Amino acid sequence: MRTVLGDIAPADLGICDAHDHLFLRSPQLPGQELDDTEAAAAELSTFRAAGGAAVIQWTPYGMGRRAAELPRLARESGVRIVAATGLHQAAHYSPELLARVGADLAGLFVGELTEGIGGTGPRAGMIKVAGGFHGLDRHARHTMTAAAEAQRATGAAIGVHLELGTGALDVLDLLCGTLTVPPDRVILGHLNRSPDLVVHRAAAGAGAYLAFDGPSRAHHATDWRLPEALAALADAGFADRILLGGDTTTAGARSVNGGPGMPYLLRRHRERLVRTLGADLVARFLTANPARAFAADWARAPHHSR
Repeated sequence: MRTVLGDIAPADLGICDAHDHLFLRSPQLPGQELDDTEAAAAELSTFRAAGGAAVIQWTPYGMGRRAAELPRLARESGVRIVAATGLHQAAHYSPELLARVGADLAGLFVGELTEGIGGTGPRAGMIKVAGGFHGLDRHARHTMTAAAEAQRATGAAIGVHLELGTGALDVLDLLCGTLTVPPDRVILGHLNRSPDLVVHRAAAGAGAYLAFDGPSRAHHATDWRLPEALAALADAGFADRILLGGDTTTAGARSVNGGPGMPYLLRRHRERLVRTLGADLVARFLTANPARAFAADWARAPHHSR
């Protein structure tokens, strides 16, 4: 696995928040930016105290991911951090930025995975892309095509933001059907927001990983259905496809600001799931599954220069 402090064996990952954000800026979230380094450090400290060992930050290119700060935060907290390259939906960027990077997105992604973010910073360990509400627009298709090319070059996993949890099968049709990305290299995010058990089983049956994330925001009407959804997947033989994450996206959601924050995943969310599913199964969701999902054979990745 590729962390901001270097590559590690998947077995060394530990208990992992498989989808979260330490830093995030977007015109879609005015006044709620995650851009306070000390608040990020405090959040990691409370997560570590709750038993956490690793965080996958899904913040992609151009959204204030503060990559230069991540190695220090990882060293001081003792929490392993995996950074992301990739692009979110077009609404999160200026037209000028998209025009500047759009011609060679695959090159950008590969460079950040192999050379470092910004050319000299820590290397990304995954690719983040995004779908739309029940569909894929031109930007999503362009970004996913570039992500597939970068995935073939590096082996990196592709994490997909599903808008309100929708469009999972459309994403798999494009990435794994048209673009031939291996399904076990695809991680579908936010499926808890659309508790369609038929879609969940179809996506897991295709071989993709399913990330159930968002309890750090603790305001989704579907949160109470999560144990039921996970039990249904496990009973169908798909326990090895399940990941859990917090997805803290606003300053007000951080525990240091009075919100549930990253520690909620382990302090409350895990406790509830253990009562329903058992400790052994939940431990797999938090440890063994993310260790497989985000692993890659980085030795085969090219030495890429942009």
